[in-house]
Amino acid sequence: MDDQVDRTEADVGPTPLSRATPVVRHSRLRGLLVFVLLIAVILLAAWYFWPRHAAQPTGRGASGAASQTAPQPVGAATIDKGDIRIILNELGTVTPLATVTVKTQINGQLVDVGFKEGQVVKKNDFLAQIDPRPFQVTLEQAQGQLAHDEGLLQQAQTNLKRFQTLGRQDSIAQQQVDDQRYLVAQDIGTVQSDQAQVDSAKLNLTYCHIISPIDGQVGLRQVDAGNYVQTSDANGVVVITQMQPISVIFSVPEDNLPDIIQRLHTGATLSVDAYDRANVRKLATGQLGTLDNQIDTTTGTLKLRAMFANPDELLYPNQFVNARLLVNTMQDTVRVPVPAIQHGEPGTFVYVINANDTVSVRPVQLGPTDGGYAAVLSGLQPGDRVVVDGTDRLRDGAKVTIPPPPPAKPSGEAQNGAQPGNQPNLAAPARPAQDSQTAKPEDGQPRGQRRRPQTQ
Repeated sequence: MDDQVDRTEADVGPTPLSRATPVVRHSRLRGLLVFVLLIAVILLAAWYFWPRHAAQPTGRGASGAASQTAPQPVGAATIDKGDIRIILNELGTVTPLATVTVKTQINGQLVDVGFKEGQVVKKNDFLAQIDPRPFQVTLEQAQGQLAHDEGLLQQAQTNLKRFQTLGRQDSIAQQQVDDQRYLVAQDIGTVQSDQAQVDSAKLNLTYCHIISPIDGQVGLRQVDAGNYVQTSDANGVVVITQMQPISVIFSVPEDNLPDIIQRLHTGATLSVDAYDRANVRKLATGQLGTLDNQIDTTTGTLKLRAMFANPDELLYPNQFVNARLLVNTMQDTVRVPVPAIQHGEPGTFVYVINANDTVSVRPVQLGPTDGGYAAVLSGLQPGDRVVVDGTDRLRDGAKVTIPPPPPAKPSGEAQNGAQPGNQPNLAAPARPAQDSQTAKPEDGQPRGQRRRPQTQ
């Protein structure tokens, strides 16, 4: 038994784990070496790049500090008082007061056209002629029948007088006298019918001579001479449109209606300017004529008609225009240039230039806008200076400087100011826009770019 134990112990060799121990040790040494090399590379790179960039934060900080302390050039404007017009800018359509499609009232051959396309005609001017010969024959026939029946009437009246005399003498029966009286009445009705036929024939002859029913401009000819025209023709002979005066129909929101009605009840005449489709060129100036009697429930608007004399005919029927209705004028009110108005976290505000050449954020409450100015209801007083150019680089308390105005050019240079050698003065303050805008936007404030005011 001892021999078996000794053989068993002799057969027991090293375990597999003990044989893999040298391999594990070599792997750990290799990983440690890679880690050390990686740390060395990182330290070397830090040592190489750090001297080049260490000074950069100082430079940026210095430039930032310099930019905060250096005054920034801005354009400025002084708050004053002036008139602000309350204008409603609406879309409108030029509508003539009268448009007539001239049609024939009888059937016949068109033998003559007495107008030229585009011609301006007056009322009762000759336009076209239809062959009158058939209607002249009809007239003569009616006149002949009238003469025949008038003769019969006279004969019946003469016989009635005789019968009445004989009847008083009891020479004839009373029934014969009454029959003759009724025969005279029948002949009177026949004569009246014949006279109506004569008048109808004369009227048809009048219809052969077509005249203009209104003053206006003739359009394109719808039918040529030689054609047979009928009363059932849809296009007629020509279309005449009244050009002077002319009207513009536009719609205003029902919210603005009380102000308009109040002004009209005071006897005021409201002026209306018509501009082209691009809302740039002024075409004509007129006045408000009338209001419709019902508000359109689908749009909440009311139609208005403005009248224009249109002497130069710049307003043309069915033309699309922009109608600017002057409702009222705020006289001698505090106003601010539109470029000075900013929108941000405090609401509507402006940058006010203080006496020490620093700016401060001041909230304002605005009214209607007219051209390049907006009415100031609160927040500013006449004499305050506000920034109108360069506001994107400002913050509350920043220092500013106002560049001096450019020197006046001599008369010779002023005339050649459009030559390529002359350059505009970039430091000049921006001027407000000149186009009129809608008087009352929906939010009551002029529209602009929203930005958050920077605080120091």
